Amino acid sequence: MNTSEAAEELRGWFSGRLPEAWFEGPLDVVLDREEVSVVGRLPEPATAAEVAGAERAGVIAGHIQRFREDTRERRVGIAREAEERFGYKVSWGVQCGDEREMFTTLSVPVMTRLRQHERRVLDTLVDAGVARSRSDALAWCVRLVGKNTDEWLSELRTALQHVERARAAGPRA
Repeated sequence: MNTSEAAEELRGWFSGRLPEAWFEGPLDVVLDREEVSVVGRLPEPATAAEVAGAERAGVIAGHIQRFREDTRERRVGIAREAEERFGYKVSWGVQCGDEREMFTTLSVPVMTRLRQHERRVLDTLVDAGVARSRSDALAWCVRLVGKNTDEWLSELRTALQHVERARAAGPRA
């Protein structure tokens, strides 16, 4: 099964397994080699429409926190079921209004070899206080690239899905 088919199966399983009252609209399910992230859209609280600025942000933050606490035990149980069934760690998050918050995420070490000029970039970020360590600086760089190249990365992921489908349809060895 390729990655996009696995993500579709996971989306379907979580959609069928989660209480319908938790989220509105479809789930956002993202899968990589180690982890599946499940993000649902919370309906905005009615009071959020009545206020603006910092108060609105506070209402939404409180709503997200209440959901996190109220559903924790059930989410952990569902995550254990999914981990046993599919073999991926499960991370949870929500979207409410313009706020997206991940409750849990898996942090995976990635080994890389960097040349001196690349290490100097990381060291500059550390020296400037942007990052605490080279590892933190590298994660900061990856987030920055991801943020600034979202459209390009999206096109690349779509192209990879086409490649996966073509491989799956091809002859078997």
